[in-house]
Parts: sequence; structure tokens; C-alpha cells
Amino acid sequence: MDILNEIAHISGKSGLFKVLKPTRTGVIVETLDALKQKSVVSGQTRISVLKDISLYLDEHQDSTLPLADLFLKIHEKFKGVLPIEPKKSSDIELYSTLESVVPNYDADRVFASDIKKILNWYLLLCAFSPEAFPAEEPTQVVAKEKAEPKEKKAAEKKPAAKKATK
Repeated sequence: MDILNEIAHISGKSGLFKVLKPTRTGVIVETLDALKQKSVVSGQTRISVLKDISLYLDEHQDSTLPLADLFLKIHEKFKGVLPIEPKKSSDIELYSTLESVVPNYDADRVFASDIKKILNWYLLLCAFSPEAFPAEEPTQVVAKEKAEPKEKKAAEKKPAAKKATK
């Protein structure tokens, strides 16, 4: 998920932003939504690239799961359709949804607000940046061609010999 190198969360703003290019005083970003509004964000604003964000795990003190891997796990389980609506869900629903995907997350260091953000970001990526997720394999069965004898195929390729005229 190299696309996460280009997508960021800006502190104090909702949603996600695609980082377009740097300027002298900051960066030009574009909203990751249907409006695609561009703006300049100053260099003093806290910008977190999604590639650098991870989820705390319970195993070791420094054990984390990168956000890219978490998004892939969520996508593997839910295929772009979450069983809850993150903005309207209770804390218990948020925690149980995350636990169904990552049972070993650190419940002491991961808050409901974090889970809500992660699930909202996942939905935004599914809607406006589907290339972030692997394409589904088509399940159609391809009909195999009937094998023909090699002589018949060879005969079809050669033009018929012309008879010499006297």
C-alpha cells in the first residue's frame, strides 16, 4: 500500500488529504473526497502521513501493527462494508469491531476515538482511493478451448497449393 505515502491526516481537520507537492512555506494538499478541494497547509501544522501511523499491540511494549496492514486486514474481513457506522457507534461496538479484526490490540493504549478515526479513514480509502486495496480475483470460469490435432491447425495456416496451368 504505497499509496499511504501520499495520504495524510492534518491535525485539527477532519478527513484525509492527498499530499500533492511541497511549497516554500508548507505543502499543497487535496481533500480525499468528491470535492477534491486544494489548499496550502503551513509547515507548522502537524501532518501525519498514514504510512507512519500504527496500532499498538498487546504482545510487547513496542509492538505495533502498521496502518497499511491493519487496513488490509479490515478489507479482508469486511470488503469495504463495515457492520457499524463509525460516527454513530457506541464505544463497545467500536472496540468489538476492532477486536474481530485484531484480537491482540492493546486496549489500554487504543481509544474509541482512535478506532473511530481508523474506520472512517478505511471507508474514505475504499470510496475515493480503491487502488489502495488489492483487486478481487474474478470468479468467472473461463471455458477451455477444445484441443485440436496439430496437423489440422497446421493445415489451416497454410494456403492451399495451386494447380499449375498448361
